[in-house]
Amino acid sequence: MNNSNLYGLETSSRIAPPTNPWFILLSLFLALIANFIPRSPIPYIPDWVALVLCFWCVYQPRFISLGTAFILGLLMDVADGSILGQHALPYVILAWCANYLSRRVLSFQNIKQAIHILPLLVGCQVLQISMQILAGGIFPGWEYFISPVLATIAWLPLSYFLMLAQIRRMQNYRHDSFGGL
Repeated sequence: MNNSNLYGLETSSRIAPPTNPWFILLSLFLALIANFIPRSPIPYIPDWVALVLCFWCVYQPRFISLGTAFILGLLMDVADGSILGQHALPYVILAWCANYLSRRVLSFQNIKQAIHILPLLVGCQVLQISMQILAGGIFPGWEYFISPVLATIAWLPLSYFLMLAQIRRMQNYRHDSFGGL
């Protein structure tokens, strides 16, 4: 009986080795760079930092803290020229919710994980818009909420790409630990 999950690995009760922290930091840095793309002409660009932050909070909750989410949020606030906290607070709440729901989300396959992530990303967008409006900004329109839907669709390839390093580590771990079995 061959039990394999979405990524082609055999399922077992063994604990997977943790992802390399440098890979996590690199992926968060690349997401931050991707978020620096000007959004004014295209409001549909997903919030890559929120998506990658959410991914790592679900898959590696011990490596990504609320402090990491806060620092990423402050960097986005400075980069966007928005009020301090407009991204920081929603990212912290997103990280907390993703950490809280990580075991539940991990019990599902990739498509159902994306469905569980959608409300978190929408909530993050709602908080960002609310803070912008409270600071005297204008409502950007309902098309602004297409971004979390596109980010949810991007969850599928992104999670596969970010898990490639973990899959390789698990295969090396399995070969090293069990004499090449």
